[in-house]
Amino acid sequence: MRRLVVVGSLTGAPGVTTTALALAAAWPTEADGGTRPIVVEADGSGGDLMIRAGLLTAPSVLDVAAAVAMPYPGALADAASELPFGVRVVAGVPGRGPCRKAVRTLATENGRRMLLGEAGERGTVVLDVGRLTEDVEPLLDAADQVVLVTRGGAEPLMHVTVHGADDGLPSDRSTLAVIGPCSYRADDIAETVGIERVVFLPWDPGSVAAMSGPRLGTLRATGFRTPALMTAARRLSRSLARARTHHRAASARVPVPGWM
Repeated sequence: MRRLVVVGSLTGAPGVTTTALALAAAWPTEADGGTRPIVVEADGSGGDLMIRAGLLTAPSVLDVAAAVAMPYPGALADAASELPFGVRVVAGVPGRGPCRKAVRTLATENGRRMLLGEAGERGTVVLDVGRLTEDVEPLLDAADQVVLVTRGGAEPLMHVTVHGADDGLPSDRSTLAVIGPCSYRADDIAETVGIERVVFLPWDPGSVAAMSGPRLGTLRATGFRTPALMTAARRLSRSLARARTHHRAASARVPVPGWM
């Protein structure tokens, strides 16, 4: 089955979508036999990528959710669109109501099976869930790894300490990604919040701008003068790719070419 990496936060929008896109762009090609990751924007409060990337006529997470109940739902990759910087995405739609319903569908057994694919299928799904809510708890249970995104100030870090366990965060499969300036050391944060793996991702306006328009070019993850965010994202993606896969049971189904 595919690897499932869930990216989310406990508070507002500290950079979850940017982190998910950066991880997918920096994902090591050798990890999945050359199969590139797919970012699925499953934010129950509504998606940003459809407008940001000009994907108004492309399949969305609503199409994926609608296909879950079909006898032959098709392949997730057939619903993905290609962003200019080389990342495949299934975008959410603006608006809380439809997206929340779609997220609840993806959290069902059949929805998780759609995300994970067939036995023996390789690849990685980076699931951008926005804020962690009770709707996504089944997806956290199914995830191989969870990346919790937060800012580096005392208040957001304390929020992680107080609410992390209550939100179903699997501490043994979680990484805390601290965005932007932070005056605390990683080992001190880890001890305080109860998450062993803590990484720092710099706030990088250049990389953010490269992810924010439909006509921009390649976002480099390797080579000379690699942007700071992409250097950090590459280290994190390699760590996630090396991590042991979480064991999940899934019923077999027959794949059918084409989408819906």
